[in-house]
Amino acid sequence: MVVLNKIYTRTGDRGDTALGDGTRVRKDDKRVEAYGTVDELNSAIGVARLETSAERASKLATIQNDLFDLGADLCRPESERDRSGDNPPLRMTAAQTARLEQEIDTMNAALAPLRSFVLPGGSREAANLHVCRTLARRAERLTTSLAEQAVINEHARTYLNRLSDWFFVAARAANDNGADDILWVPGANRE
Repeated sequence: MVVLNKIYTRTGDRGDTALGDGTRVRKDDKRVEAYGTVDELNSAIGVARLETSAERASKLATIQNDLFDLGADLCRPESERDRSGDNPPLRMTAAQTARLEQEIDTMNAALAPLRSFVLPGGSREAANLHVCRTLARRAERLTTSLAEQAVINEHARTYLNRLSDWFFVAARAANDNGADDILWVPGANRE
């Protein structure tokens, strides 16, 4: 159980922060960038939930909870002690990604095949979901960069990859199942 009695601690005033294992790192550390971007994505989802159906809002709420799991995973470096301890850290699982895949397949079944790339937009709901998609991609890139210097849970990166796909398909669904998508027209504005 998390208890937050005091919001400011002054411990990060010099540009460092504590990871989940207590290690202090700079606030621009790759690990902090990765889980900070996951937090940014979570905030954008909060906005997207304001403009969507109750069913999609429920799915987005589940994703928001997953993203707190993901943040907890990314902020806690893997260690031998964690793998052998009685109280292992929270880590993402394959089941969370499998749930996204099932939801993607369900939404995608109602969509017409694409004949061009989709420009972000259409409805307000779709535009918000496209913002979430691009934030998920950035979080994935940062997590991939982190994986070059530290061991990370591969389910974390897989989840982010699938999540950006989820947002793409959800945005198309929000655009009247793709009927209101704005399609890219290659070279349309060249002279």
